[in-house]
Amino acid sequence: MACVAGCCTARRRQSSILYSILRSEARKDGAQPPPPPPAPGPGCSCGSRRRVALRSPQVAGKAASAVLVKTLRFVKSLPCFQELPLDEQLVLVRSGWAPLLVLGLAQERVHFETVETAEPSMLQRILTSRRQEQPPQSSILQLPSAGEIQAIKGFLAKCWSLDISTKEYAYLKGTVLFNPDLPGLQCVQYIQGLQREAQEALNEHVRLIHQGDQARFAKLNVVLSLLRSINANVIAELFFRPIIGTVNMDDMLLEMLCAKL
Repeated sequence: MACVAGCCTARRRQSSILYSILRSEARKDGAQPPPPPPAPGPGCSCGSRRRVALRSPQVAGKAASAVLVKTLRFVKSLPCFQELPLDEQLVLVRSGWAPLLVLGLAQERVHFETVETAEPSMLQRILTSRRQEQPPQSSILQLPSAGEIQAIKGFLAKCWSLDISTKEYAYLKGTVLFNPDLPGLQCVQYIQGLQREAQEALNEHVRLIHQGDQARFAKLNVVLSLLRSINANVIAELFFRPIIGTVNMDDMLLEMLCAKL
């Protein structure tokens, strides 16, 4: 705890992760994306495994960064969250940052486009590996697959089709954030109570505002279930690595928790 608390008082450097995200200047990329490969035939699942990248990584990355900052600002503003010890806060945020970010992307109606990338053949990889020393695994860009991106876009489309309100987004975020099933938590009963309160508040809000739609509460909980299919590593690789390189999300989240956002 002393080590963690010490990070809060460390002076800010322009090389810090948070500074890199907030101050990153959009760079114009004059290179044209490669033409998309032929569409796979009927019944072929290889299309979902094709690797994709953002069409405009600087634009989408900065939009996602802004949403992440706004999301952490929302989380830190919750009095019940502030009452938790810092190590408990870190456990919750490190587990929930990705679904919270995707909920934020939906709320802010952030759109992004991707392009398929040409991957080297197996023969090319063998020849290349013989000619040069392999770079460290951490420095290799792990591009997400088309199927993983489709899961994110499907989730966004579902949220937009429901026209979720600001209060509903807040209650959904509370349900995601206060997850009592995470290993390492000490205040389990307290966190479990907060999650239950978020669900009860969402149910009450829906009952009062959407009296003609008795299935809305169930539909919103389906939205939460869709978040389980979204991988946090995919979110980091897609939105943050193209603009700030290799990123340790744990370090970045710690810095953001300690910063005045």
